Amino acid sequence: MALDLARIEALCFDVDGTLSDTDDQMVANLANVFKYVLPMERAKKLARYIVMRAEGPGNFLYGLPDRFGIDDELADLNERFLARWLRRGNRHFELIDGTIDCLQQCEKKYPLAVITARGPHGTSAFLSQYDLEPHFRCVASALTAPRTKPYPDPIFWAAEQIGVEPENCLMIGDTTVDIRAGVAAGAQTVGVLSGFGEEEELRQAGADLILGSVADLPAALAI
Repeated sequence: MALDLARIEALCFDVDGTLSDTDDQMVANLANVFKYVLPMERAKKLARYIVMRAEGPGNFLYGLPDRFGIDDELADLNERFLARWLRRGNRHFELIDGTIDCLQQCEKKYPLAVITARGPHGTSAFLSQYDLEPHFRCVASALTAPRTKPYPDPIFWAAEQIGVEPENCLMIGDTTVDIRAGVAAGAQTVGVLSGFGEEEELRQAGADLILGSVADLPAALAI
């Protein structure tokens, strides 16, 4: 697998599992539940197994709201819940190691965008915590485009905001949802193994390149 570097004019980043260490947070939260009935080490192993196995059904569920025309309603419910969660002081997000250096290096050569299935509140809270907003030319959350990933709509929107063609974007994400969205938009794609996705399924979804994490991206782009 290899990228056609000459085609790339903009980079589009997923959030959960790509910039934000979401899966480890979910594992830790689930392990804290299981620890009451299992030794902690076994609780952690079971929690990680459940989180990783849930990725496949989760990808399927991502597309259902759009198919049934209720994505806006579900996103609104999620935003209401998240707003209450944030008001209660639960504001801590974990950052994938090497993210800030990656963004600083990449923005020297390319305009950057966020393409996430998170709602605007959660996306803004994460970006604000680490002062990441200045790195990105535009941010596409779950409510930005008519349909969210795995549909290509948010990539089309971001490409238009930046002023490039969708096929000249590079979509970077950790799940088949991200890869499928990129492929549907005609963009090149990079799968990262820092989140929910596993290498074989990312390859099967059409990833042009697989990396350990975004920390490896500047070298892959010869920056």
